[in-house]
Amino acid sequence: MNGASASTHRPFRPGWTLALVSVAAFLTSLDVMVVVTALPTIQEELNASLADLEWTVNAYNLAFACLMLIGSALGDRFGRLKSYVLGLAVFTLASAIAALAPSVEVLILARVLQGIAAGVAIPVSLTLLGDAYPPHKRGRAMGIWGSVSGAAVAAGPVAGGLITEGLSWQWIFWLNVPLGVAATILAAALMRESFGPRPKMDIVGLGLASLGLFGLVWAAVRAPGLGWGHAEVVVMALGGVVLMVAFVFWERRVEHPVLPLRYFRARGFTISNASAFFMHFSLIGSLFIISQMFQIGMGANALDAGLQILAWTAMVLVVAPIAGRFSDRFGARPFIVGGLLLMAAGLAWLGAVVGTDTGYLVLLAPLAFGGIGIAMSLPSTINLALSSVPMEDMGVASGANNAMRELGGVFGVAFLGAMFAANGGYATPAAAIDGSRAALFLGGAMALVGMIIALFAPGRRPAEAAAPAAPGTEGREDRRMSSGPSPGWGCRRQATLPHREAVRVLEPSRV
Repeated sequence: MNGASASTHRPFRPGWTLALVSVAAFLTSLDVMVVVTALPTIQEELNASLADLEWTVNAYNLAFACLMLIGSALGDRFGRLKSYVLGLAVFTLASAIAALAPSVEVLILARVLQGIAAGVAIPVSLTLLGDAYPPHKRGRAMGIWGSVSGAAVAAGPVAGGLITEGLSWQWIFWLNVPLGVAATILAAALMRESFGPRPKMDIVGLGLASLGLFGLVWAAVRAPGLGWGHAEVVVMALGGVVLMVAFVFWERRVEHPVLPLRYFRARGFTISNASAFFMHFSLIGSLFIISQMFQIGMGANALDAGLQILAWTAMVLVVAPIAGRFSDRFGARPFIVGGLLLMAAGLAWLGAVVGTDTGYLVLLAPLAFGGIGIAMSLPSTINLALSSVPMEDMGVASGANNAMRELGGVFGVAFLGAMFAANGGYATPAAAIDGSRAALFLGGAMALVGMIIALFAPGRRPAEAAAPAAPGTEGREDRRMSSGPSPGWGCRRQATLPHREAVRVLEPSRV
């Protein structure tokens, strides 16, 4: 009996699992934002060019977005806990390398390594969390996870400013090290291992999907500087589309696909991923614009801008756990639809009232509206995606949903940045406000597109949404788990028994 099999007999520790996977959510989300306010200091101390500073941010996002499906596939094949621990450990090591970087080139390479590690850890962390909770409690857990991610996004600009001014820019990376070390050790000791149902990895499919995502993300990252008509952008975008089409054709014929296309026949799976794309398109793109709006258009410094944005992002801390809990009772659709509608209304309202001399109290209500909308929709889209597939394939659902969210965020920054430049610019505060206003209207429109899509989501509770069975699981307990609430943890243990048996059947092929 190998270690993986033995680990399946560990007792359930849902509280520890939630706490430990939330550490990864916090650290990886924090690193998306915390670097931004330290860029001027990094430029001065490492003699970095503007292109170097762009890659300090984009290298992380590029690697993070492209590795999601690979991360979930590695977890399904070799063990989700092993992949999570490895990803968290490498992320911690890469953070130390970034803190010690003697040049901007080393810093960029460390950021790439951070992105790769995050791309491995995050999709399997959500799978481990989904496996630790029964369907009727999963939404509340996802809400808490979402609030932690939101806290990191909210704290990023503020923490970056405080740390850079009070200590040094290196400490924005040193901060990750003690938390990462502690979480890695505790996760290996306390969390429960699980595997996916596929005995083989779809190497060709993973290659096509990752390279296709790379082309699309590269085009979106480079477009703001080069223009959408530039040869490099066009070639990378077209190449990405061609590779993704090839990926779809390959997945239709391979025996063990990395992303079974039959899951897209489940409305919950398809709509949750589409809504997640437009939600993050609006969320990350608008956050990028609002930060500049406060600083360039309204004269705030980096720290003040971070504090002012809290009225938007901090709503996730309060509302997300509540929304996740009630989505267990009433279903994901009303929370995704209502959240995206509030998000759209908040951004449009903000764009309508903002000006160079607008008082902050005037902006407080639209910022809060947008933040409440994010808090309602973020955990609900994740919960709907995980609940729309059999339990054994939550890794697939997590990887796909994370990839769509990251892809949406990259395109949001690119398109809202282009809208900002087309309607204003950095020349004067008035020009910055004009550009910000147009970009915010676009962000609101994209949230509205996501809301319209979400109207077609299944109306029942996510755990009751019908999902296609994984190969060889027809008629097994995963369908009974979706029929209604479990009366208690004893039922939860019984419900996961077939999954444990599936793990044992697959064990010989892993040795």
